[in-house]
Amino acid sequence: MNCQRIVLRRLRLPLIEPFVTAYGTESEKDVIIVEAVMESGAVGYAECAAGHAPLYTEETSGTAWHMLSEFLIPALIGGAIESVADLAAIRSTLERFRGNRMAKAAIEMALWDGFAQESGIPLASLLGASRTEIPVGVSVGIQTSTAVLVQKVRGLLEQGFARVKVKIRPGYDMEPLAALRDAFPDMALMADANSAYRLADAAHLQRLDEFNLMMIEQPFAVDDLIDHACLQKALKTPVCLDETIRCAEDVRRAARLGSCRIVNLKVGRVGGFGEALRVHEACVAEGLDLWCGGMLETGIGRLHNIALTALSGFTLPGDTAPSERYFSEDVIDPPVCFARPGWLAVEPLAGVGSRVRPERLERWTVAKKHFDRQSAVAGAAGTGVARAGTESSPLTRYARY
Repeated sequence: MNCQRIVLRRLRLPLIEPFVTAYGTESEKDVIIVEAVMESGAVGYAECAAGHAPLYTEETSGTAWHMLSEFLIPALIGGAIESVADLAAIRSTLERFRGNRMAKAAIEMALWDGFAQESGIPLASLLGASRTEIPVGVSVGIQTSTAVLVQKVRGLLEQGFARVKVKIRPGYDMEPLAALRDAFPDMALMADANSAYRLADAAHLQRLDEFNLMMIEQPFAVDDLIDHACLQKALKTPVCLDETIRCAEDVRRAARLGSCRIVNLKVGRVGGFGEALRVHEACVAEGLDLWCGGMLETGIGRLHNIALTALSGFTLPGDTAPSERYFSEDVIDPPVCFARPGWLAVEPLAGVGSRVRPERLERWTVAKKHFDRQSAVAGAAGTGVARAGTESSPLTRYARY
């Protein structure tokens, strides 16, 4: 079996309310959806985690669109996929293209999803997962006041969320955390700094130990393992790394240096399911706690996160909240909902295509591009990347270059 055709869509979905972090404010979801049409007619879906601006990582929806169109789709379309080993090999095929992990993840995950649908095997099973439900937490953006934050968190706890993560930044940290701990002494609480602090703030951050937090997430710069190790030595509160972890090798380095005790795995950030499985294995081997973070995904990404989080090495509640928290109308139906308060079911979905509503994709689409094997290979030749005169498939051509 192979992928015969690919459709790229760029969607803009309004969020129910703006989401504010140390990086900025998001009021809509600017997202690329990849549709991989398989030989049998099955359609695999995935979304790109990159946002409109290069804030969380250097990637954007625009750069991902370019990379997918000019390089990644031509490298993969038409290649034979007969087994999970072939799916895992996509990671190696794309490795020659530096970086651009979110763009890589989008096409790779669409092919995993298409293979699941075509073979009739649930995606979670393909990934090696066995859980039938998972606990879920929720992320709360920076609020206009501490009183508003406490009120919002109270409502989320009443809905049954297993853990609450709040965004912090210099000037908005100790006061809101103290208020939350005072209001909810037994709540599972964590703080996410999104790289807003520096090692010079270590003494200030030591005050976090007063609040009995599950963790402080990504306090320092994305590329800084050393300073995170210094901070972890000074804190009782576990440090969690998010943006810093881009591959399994980063997990090994962080563990050896003592940079963290917990890892937040976002499948788009590491380049797809293939590398996510390697990160999962590395965390288990190094004895690090692991959880699955969120990127304000549509239901497509949420279902993929749920399938991944069903793996046994995920030890803490993830951030895959029900769809209704972010979108008045998701692109899937039924949307992601609690199976019971604080828990999501890991449904035996052979790909997410049965839940995707094409008319909703069309409604929010602002750009669309079609690729078949001939057009993709021709486009690659025009970039000077493909080898002229070869009769091999795009998959083989790029792997051998």
